[in-house]
Amino acid sequence: MNRPCLIEATDIGVTFGTRQVLEHVSVKVHEGEVVTLIGPNGAGKTTLVRIMLGLVKPQRGRVQRRDGLRIGYMPQKLHIEPTLPITVRRFLELARHAGKTPIDEVLEEVRIAHLLDRQMRAISGGEMQRVLLARALTQSPQLLVLDEPAQGVDISGQAELYELINEIRTRHHCGVLMISHDLHLVMARTDEVICLNHHICCHGRPEQVSIDPSYLALFGRKEAESLAIYTHRHNHHHDLTGHVVESRHD
Repeated sequence: MNRPCLIEATDIGVTFGTRQVLEHVSVKVHEGEVVTLIGPNGAGKTTLVRIMLGLVKPQRGRVQRRDGLRIGYMPQKLHIEPTLPITVRRFLELARHAGKTPIDEVLEEVRIAHLLDRQMRAISGGEMQRVLLARALTQSPQLLVLDEPAQGVDISGQAELYELINEIRTRHHCGVLMISHDLHLVMARTDEVICLNHHICCHGRPEQVSIDPSYLALFGRKEAESLAIYTHRHNHHHDLTGHVVESRHD
């Protein structure tokens, strides 16, 4: 059965000065689907997400969202002044709108109910990421947008965090659009992987092992052999810098 589309970006193009940041990029996310964006630093991943959130207007292309779409956004990191006396409870109250999911409920869901009255400055990096995830969930989102959700989380906590995100997707049947570098942890829980380097190099589902030339060029053979577990469609090759060097038509 086809799942309804929540958000779709079509033929997105963005240029900053003389630098082409995004070129002919199309992405869509359906209900209950996890889409993960990967790519090197500076590849345009965050710009694409900001466009899909409506924070940046593309110079070319368009974004369509389902009417009334509720989006919960989890930033890569959030700086809070160390001297600011604010508890986890108050931090979440500032973000929550009337009628949305109760704070106690979302803290239970992300397994940090014990932090409710803790000062934000006193929590660990891993706890901070869960607080930010809880903040996104207070919006009762139909779409979760997560920018490097395991940022600052130690290796032992990363797998647990990604498993939690998968549980949330399953429980709420929400779509998830995620930027991540932790491919060995997210691949098995991702419906579609999109490899982005200003344009879409390759994309597909993590159903069979595949080593793509563009992925090799961007991340190196050793990394690719251990992590690149997905099928894809691809119509061009890259040199070691990621530039297109050959094109072919299917």
